[in-house]
Amino acid sequence: MSRLYQFGRYVLDAQRRALYCEKSLVPLTPKAFDVLLFLAQNPNRLITKDELLKAVWGDTFVEEGNLTQYISHLRKALTDNSEHGRLIVTISRKGYQFTADVVLSEGADIPKRDEAQVLTSGVSMPGIAVEAKVGNQSSQTGTPAITELPRAQGAVQKPGNHWRMAAAFTVIAFVLIVAGYISWQRFRAVPPPRSVKIMLAVLPFQNLTGDPKEEYLADGLTEQMISQLGRLHPEQLGVIGRTSVMGYKHSDQRLDQIGRELSVQYVLENSLRGSGDHLRVTIQLLQVKDQSHLWAQDYDYRPQDILSLEDDVARAVAREIQIRLTPQQQADLTRVRPVNPEAFGAYVEGRFFFDRDNNGDLKRAVSDYEQAIKLDSSYALAWVGLSRAHFRQADNGFVTPKEGQRKAREAVERALALDPNLAEAHSQIGRIKMFVDWDWTGASASLQRALALDPGNSAVVGFASRQVACLGRFEEALELARRAVVLDPLNAVERGSLAQICFVMGRQEEAEMGFKKAFELNPDLPAYRSLLGFVYLAQGRAEDALAEIEREPFAVSRLQGYAVVYYALGRKKDSDTALSELIAKYQRNDAFQIAGVYAFRHEPDKAFEWLDLAYVQRDTGLAGTKLSLY
Repeated sequence: MSRLYQFGRYVLDAQRRALYCEKSLVPLTPKAFDVLLFLAQNPNRLITKDELLKAVWGDTFVEEGNLTQYISHLRKALTDNSEHGRLIVTISRKGYQFTADVVLSEGADIPKRDEAQVLTSGVSMPGIAVEAKVGNQSSQTGTPAITELPRAQGAVQKPGNHWRMAAAFTVIAFVLIVAGYISWQRFRAVPPPRSVKIMLAVLPFQNLTGDPKEEYLADGLTEQMISQLGRLHPEQLGVIGRTSVMGYKHSDQRLDQIGRELSVQYVLENSLRGSGDHLRVTIQLLQVKDQSHLWAQDYDYRPQDILSLEDDVARAVAREIQIRLTPQQQADLTRVRPVNPEAFGAYVEGRFFFDRDNNGDLKRAVSDYEQAIKLDSSYALAWVGLSRAHFRQADNGFVTPKEGQRKAREAVERALALDPNLAEAHSQIGRIKMFVDWDWTGASASLQRALALDPGNSAVVGFASRQVACLGRFEEALELARRAVVLDPLNAVERGSLAQICFVMGRQEEAEMGFKKAFELNPDLPAYRSLLGFVYLAQGRAEDALAEIEREPFAVSRLQGYAVVYYALGRKKDSDTALSELIAKYQRNDAFQIAGVYAFRHEPDKAFEWLDLAYVQRDTGLAGTKLSLY
């Protein structure tokens, strides 16, 4: 008797090593059959790539790219299965799941002359050598007759649901291969209309080195890869921002779900393995709509070879896609300057702590950025990071505004002197011109320069939208804010900024929906709960406004919100109490917020008194006067 695995219109015969679809033989290579058999024996659960490789190839070393080719072949063999949809689902960066309900049964043996085993010749698969059949077999290609499917004996039980631093910059060059693939294969053969932009997500590097300390490096490589791809051809290739993709770092979500959430057509998966003095980097390009593997490559090299490899790969990719790139864009491919590896490590650690945004972590970020600069004083991006950390320390009241802003200016000016074409540096100096110097013309020029240099950088676009809004150019700000959301759809701050601009423009329903979406992404997003409260207040929903104010995690915004909403509710005594606490605790750095409360309470003399103090204090809030909700 032969063990048969039935799923939908398919029957997988384990003994005769054959796959049938409604009595017709479906040709498979021996290894492809082995992969499918293991999947069918383990339905509806995550099967990791390592588990599948070990089950099919045992202890034989096989590159991961070979496995992806076999999966691709199996998917093509099963394309006519319209009833059950996709049978082999990619679980991003993890492995695969066979989604069919499999029924195990037994059938009568078929004589050997009728055996139609997996193919041993006549099949060509790119990147996979055709394998020799082990054992005695007939060359007959006829299809055995299956007159009747045997009765099922029971369903298969469904199990429960459950680098090296010196080599860093080679990986950045590898990203250009992917862009070359997209540009050459997609743009050359069938050029899309100019209005169509291909969207790509670079998923977080998977740290498979076995060293948890390399998580900083993996995150840094992810950021650098996003930055490189985003600059390559922003008119035709959009790359999802860092904030959105980092949410998938430890995720087991299916590829199609990631595609829907990020609205992308392509996903780039990356993994990092280290052993001795070698590093293995695996890069895979996947198409979301059919989860097909378009391109995959494993690289092994010694750390001392990385600089020449980076240059060689960049030049090769530039040649491949030059028909779609201007001479300047081609030159930009080889413009990336090697950075001291230890400096890069310190930089990515600094970025990690900067994102945590509390006093202690900002101090650590400053220290890490300073260490990166000590190791490589020409590292312009580290100077930008140091500037941003100093500026945020001042803005959050952890250091005096005068001290923090001075240090922030000195650092970013150094970055611009080192690299006048660094978009992040122009964006940061624009921030200082706007919020410290109140130099509107200079700020506008800086943000325009940043956008021209890197129009696909979601952080640059998002900050540009806020700068433009502060200047009262709301339609332009709205367009930029929407672009930022497309580039970074799971970034709660960008969602909240878009909602704030909508509210100022009188689009209250859009503002309400935007703030709610931001809170779905980050329920503890500071300062935005009170803004949603002000939206409710404008809609005449004072009690709803108070409920939002009570959930505001940022103390200054919460007290300001209480003072405003209590006044709107006719509870002037409670408003006075909240206002008095706001003044007692935050008058040193937040005079503008205090002025806003007095303005809402129709006390103009007091409002102007605090505005004068805000001017003396160089309160950064004054730059956003045109965004005021009062």
